[in-house]
Amino acid sequence: MAGRRIVVTRAGAQAYGLVEQIEAAGGEVIELPTIEIQAPESFAAFDAAVKNIERYDWLIFTSVNSIAPFLERLRIGGKTVEALHSIQVGAIGPETAKRLASAGITASLVPERYQAEGILDAVKPEAMKGKRVLIPRAAEAREILPETLRAWGATVDVVIAYRTALPNVDTAPLAELLRQRKIDVITFTSSSTVKNFVRLFDGKNLTEISAGSAIACIGPVTATTAEQAGGRPEIVAAEFTINGLTRAIIAHFQPKSGVANKFSGVQES
Repeated sequence: MAGRRIVVTRAGAQAYGLVEQIEAAGGEVIELPTIEIQAPESFAAFDAAVKNIERYDWLIFTSVNSIAPFLERLRIGGKTVEALHSIQVGAIGPETAKRLASAGITASLVPERYQAEGILDAVKPEAMKGKRVLIPRAAEAREILPETLRAWGATVDVVIAYRTALPNVDTAPLAELLRQRKIDVITFTSSSTVKNFVRLFDGKNLTEISAGSAIACIGPVTATTAEQAGGRPEIVAAEFTINGLTRAIIAHFQPKSGVANKFSGVQES
């Protein structure tokens, strides 16, 4: 990717892995964080759930961003990860499972597809009947997981671990590069990065904003959001992780390598 300019829209604190991989492949990274992760307005419901954590059968993490707030509320509640010894833990993907493991929590469920639908595919509806499930998540998360589990007969408590906000960033330098068609790829790692990117550019059509740059998405959910914003994603990773996204971008610039640019597979939200 020598000489290629790649825009990274991931939150600043999380962008390092993608930035490092792009630069290692020879690309030039331009960071425009479109998400700022903030605490929810209240932790009351979260703390109430943690107080009675032992009553849950399942604890499911749908984002790596939920882990630190969960561990903090656990600590504030006077508990340790030992309180989870009889609870089955689900992680939406390997990055989330790895972060849990570093905190001493073993995920017994990591689906083949790294998205909510993958978790649902990995459990049997009859096995969830009567189970109590806790899902710490973002305020803006999709409802398919808790709604489906409830339909299967589970009692599901959703608590807000964090919320995403629009950061205060200067878009003028990037806007000028886009106007001059000097950006090769704009990357999106979640639906929120797409929505906030559009908001930062005053709600314009994504195709109009991208000005000929390729749109790269980490998975089909993000790609659908990009399409709804008026964009046409040219790159969607085979493995919907940061590693997979980097590989797909590299493949995009090596059309003779025999690797397709657009795939279906697994996704981590």
